[in-house]
Amino acid sequence: MKRLLGTAFGLGLLPAAPGTWGTLLGVLLAWLVAVLAATATQPFVLVGLAFAITVAGVPLARAAEKEAGREDPGWFVLDEVAGYLIAVLGLPLTWPVLLGAFVSFRVFDIWKPPPIRRLEKQGGGIGVMADDLMAGIYANVAVRVVLWFL
Repeated sequence: MKRLLGTAFGLGLLPAAPGTWGTLLGVLLAWLVAVLAATATQPFVLVGLAFAITVAGVPLARAAEKEAGREDPGWFVLDEVAGYLIAVLGLPLTWPVLLGAFVSFRVFDIWKPPPIRRLEKQGGGIGVMADDLMAGIYANVAVRVVLWFL
């Protein structure tokens, strides 16, 4: 069960770019929130989902590292799901925004500008989750800047 959740129901086991596949689950969740939740409640639902995934993700990431015998194994993608939900928090959940947040989040998650890389080095489940949450914050700000100019 731990591996099933940590791989975002197997998405992290898909070949090539497991983080991208995991992020797509975040896109799906955000889209479902857009469809099912009233506009005023969407930020609360997203925060709740991100919080729940993060709280569950810390011990799951720790277990994944122990199982894999290395830090932040590529197949563990629950951190990408939580990070993406932060990337769209408080934004209009339209397809252009969801896509822009997806691209921005992936860029920041791969590039890891400061302090993301430092957060990743915290070790254990906290480091695995924290770097993606910070990438989500950066992506959220980037999308907000683009929307402001548009």
